Amino acid sequence: MRTRSIIVDADACPVKSEIELAGKQFGVQVVLVASFDHRMKENPGVKVVQVDRSDQSVDLYIANQIKPGDILVTQDFGLAALGLAKGSICLTNRGQEYTNSSIDFLLERRHVSAKMRRSGKHSKGPKPFTEEDRKNFLHGLTKLLKYLQENENE
Repeated sequence: MRTRSIIVDADACPVKSEIELAGKQFGVQVVLVASFDHRMKENPGVKVVQVDRSDQSVDLYIANQIKPGDILVTQDFGLAALGLAKGSICLTNRGQEYTNSSIDFLLERRHVSAKMRRSGKHSKGPKPFTEEDRKNFLHGLTKLLKYLQENENE
């Protein structure tokens, strides 16, 4: 399966520059999708798509555009589930890969957390994003792109 594009849920993505770097290194088109509230500029190999600021506009655009072989970078479990269903490879902003076997657990955990919040209980939330997370993401994306490049005829 040939990698078509790296599609990024870019509204709150902390690793856009790392994605651009890896895309350039491997000759893979990067598509940054964000609402009009976020200022981004196109660079060679980087396409910026800006959509309405409504709640699900970025997710809907990505869900309608993603194809098998694309790499999707998102923090959104629901969007990752849609990406997996369409045959894309989905990564978190920390470089972990969403899989068909892990996504159900993550969606269930999100549902339970939402129910707890509605009843007045609050969880800690995600850990702060670190420089080590940034390095781990770039390493993981580079390793994935290298693997895909080496195995694209299989």
